[in-house]
Amino acid sequence: MPAPGAPASPSVPSSVVVVGAGLAGARTVLELRAQGYAGRVTVLGAEGVAPYDRPPLSKHLLDRPAPAWLADELAADALALADEVHLARPATVLAVHDDGVEVQTAAGPVRGEAVVVATGASAVRPPAWAAALTLHTAADAERLRAGLGFHAGATPAAAGRRLVVIGAGWVGAEVATVAAAAGADVTVVEARDAPLGTALGPVVGALTAPWFERARVRLRTGVAVASVTQDAVTLADGSVLPADVVLAAVGARPATAWIGDALPRDPDGSVRVDERHAPVGGSWRVRVVGDAARRRSARHGWVPGGHWDAALRGPAVAVAGLLGGTPAEPDLAPYVFSTQLGHELALYGLPGADDEVLLRGDPAGDAGWTALWFAPGTGTLTAAFAVDRPRDVGGARRLFSGPALPVLDRVRAADPAVPLTKAVAG
Repeated sequence: MPAPGAPASPSVPSSVVVVGAGLAGARTVLELRAQGYAGRVTVLGAEGVAPYDRPPLSKHLLDRPAPAWLADELAADALALADEVHLARPATVLAVHDDGVEVQTAAGPVRGEAVVVATGASAVRPPAWAAALTLHTAADAERLRAGLGFHAGATPAAAGRRLVVIGAGWVGAEVATVAAAAGADVTVVEARDAPLGTALGPVVGALTAPWFERARVRLRTGVAVASVTQDAVTLADGSVLPADVVLAAVGARPATAWIGDALPRDPDGSVRVDERHAPVGGSWRVRVVGDAARRRSARHGWVPGGHWDAALRGPAVAVAGLLGGTPAEPDLAPYVFSTQLGHELALYGLPGADDEVLLRGDPAGDAGWTALWFAPGTGTLTAAFAVDRPRDVGGARRLFSGPALPVLDRVRAADPAVPLTKAVAG
């Protein structure tokens, strides 16, 4: 572990600028007020719309065309609790001084005593794939719906539309699921040897491959994309996939270019933060939350952002650190959930590339199953991936709530009849 991060706040800042009007930004405002902050709060957004929830963009692409507004989803209006809100005023430069912070925008600077960076991420689309759509914003979702023949007030025309999805990760599989169910002709292309390979590794990822055919989705793995046009995707093996719509679903990168040299950033754009979301080696006046942060965890090591749960719960920890308080959950476990290809999935923890995989249940059966990752040669559990097993989801949540990684008896852990919490060694 590197040296500790920023020093503790010497006093409560009189004003906070929240840069970002997504889930992480909205939750930051709500947490500031919930934790008793009475100072001035300014919110800067970039999309020009009120905060909305992103998971429905893929999970409910075709049956929920209007944004899922966070004021409804969270039963609280974060914007109403702020003193000043600018939803179409993107930040362009950050400067951190000894006596405060300054955020530059096209309309002039915005100053405060502290800043919370919650600018999220941007979808990755290689320059050569300009003809492909992406899916990260509400505007992206509207363009994708239109390409699939779904227009407000019109009869859906997805049947027979050819959709090629590049990337078999969480978003790619979710979009393929809803499009195929609506009658589209869907092909998913994945350069790795298995779906969800980045998150689950090749062994467990391969267990999800049969789901695609059952959902009437063609899956091509282990082949790279050579070129993309508006009406076709050409693969490195020479095969051509005709398309009416091409979706690039190959991940997202933290939207932190605007920070410039104000904070150190990793090559992917993420900012390393300590356990209270302060930049490692940086000023107490700055907190980074959500997709932009790579958080240090005593239990899991460096935890990347990029998932809904981190944006939902991380701000509570960040605000407590900024205000000098103690967070209720100081070390959040990494958590990802997905509904795709007829299954409910949940991943807790961080699988390591060299970890050993143990299965609970039969992946070919109908009762659900769970993959467990263990540090090599030990009973130390590093991650759990549950498929249609809600009890294992609850068990994993409890196991990863302690100060250290849990240690299980592998024999008991392999028995799906034994609750995960009852498989603890000793």
